[in-house]
Amino acid sequence: MSFNFLKYKENEYLVPVKIQDKESYYYDLINIENSFTGRVDAWISNTFIIESVQLIVNAINLFETGYFDCAFYSLRQSLEVSITMIYLVDIDASKKDQELHKWKSEEGFPMYRQMIDFLKRNGEIFKDFREKLDDYFTHIESIKKKLNKYVHKQGFDKFYISKNHPINRSKSRTCFIEKFENYLKTCIGAIAVFRLAIDPFPVLLNDEEMYHRTDNLMTKPYSDDFIEKYIGFNHINSYKETDIYKGHYDYFITEEKKKECVTNVVKNQYIDTEKIDEILEQKNLLNDLDLGAILICKLSDKITNIYVIGGLMTYYTNRDTVRTKIRWSTRDFRKFKESKSPFNIPYDEAFITYLVLKDQDYFIEHNEKFSIEEIEKFKTIT
Repeated sequence: MSFNFLKYKENEYLVPVKIQDKESYYYDLINIENSFTGRVDAWISNTFIIESVQLIVNAINLFETGYFDCAFYSLRQSLEVSITMIYLVDIDASKKDQELHKWKSEEGFPMYRQMIDFLKRNGEIFKDFREKLDDYFTHIESIKKKLNKYVHKQGFDKFYISKNHPINRSKSRTCFIEKFENYLKTCIGAIAVFRLAIDPFPVLLNDEEMYHRTDNLMTKPYSDDFIEKYIGFNHINSYKETDIYKGHYDYFITEEKKKECVTNVVKNQYIDTEKIDEILEQKNLLNDLDLGAILICKLSDKITNIYVIGGLMTYYTNRDTVRTKIRWSTRDFRKFKESKSPFNIPYDEAFITYLVLKDQDYFIEHNEKFSIEEIEKFKTIT
């Protein structure tokens, strides 16, 4: 094999390493990705959240490949993107469009420190947020300063030719990896905490009392394990003293608490057919689609799933379908809707019955054909 000069030069001072918990970090990052906000005036923040998560993934990949300074830079970027998100949302409403235009058009725009200082003085939400979590923000700032040392190459240990010199290659990388993972966890936690300046739902929904009093939201709660690993319950308790959290809590605590079987319908589109009567005791908490699916399920124990919105949404039950395929297409439902007979349409090993209830299309999957008597029952509720 001939000597590959290009390959040699590209890898001369690179020392790849292994992050043992990489997979768990990636799964934990999903918890942040699932924290989408439904605030219409803050919709742009969802893009910033996803970008911040991607920067963390990039940092892990770069670090393992050996580009350690780029990895630390990507961690720092995740903090800067998250603060930019808050700045563009928490700034005075009269200036939002102007600042967003500056950011998009690459005009003069404040740097990280300038945004922090501005928000500490003027941020309607961030000012209170920052004061209540002072210790936490102090910790983030200390980590950012350490990241800057790698970004600005301060110290010979930040140089590839020193750290990865042939003399040093055989030295243990354990401490270095631990340092990176410490910074990594801080940045993941920081993104999750900065997200809470938009709205408190990732933490609010972590509370069972709140979870059962809210409707089906885009936002998924931070898990207990995630909070403990990346933020700390002491800091979360401090966050619960903020005006933004208390305002939302005080509003939702007055709402009627849903039974678990009702919450499963509203949030997960899961119908426990053995508890239909119990679910209907709180039918006032169901929307029209939910209520229609419940009433349909009550008519026959042959029903397994109910598809709505042209197949884009599914109500599942505790009954197993005989269908072996787990995929479906909206084209299937267009064909069902156009079928000459809306009842007992073959669908793989099962059947579909098409029903219109209060101007809503329902595609009912059932394991056995409906009898004439059952079909007559369905006709009575349309």
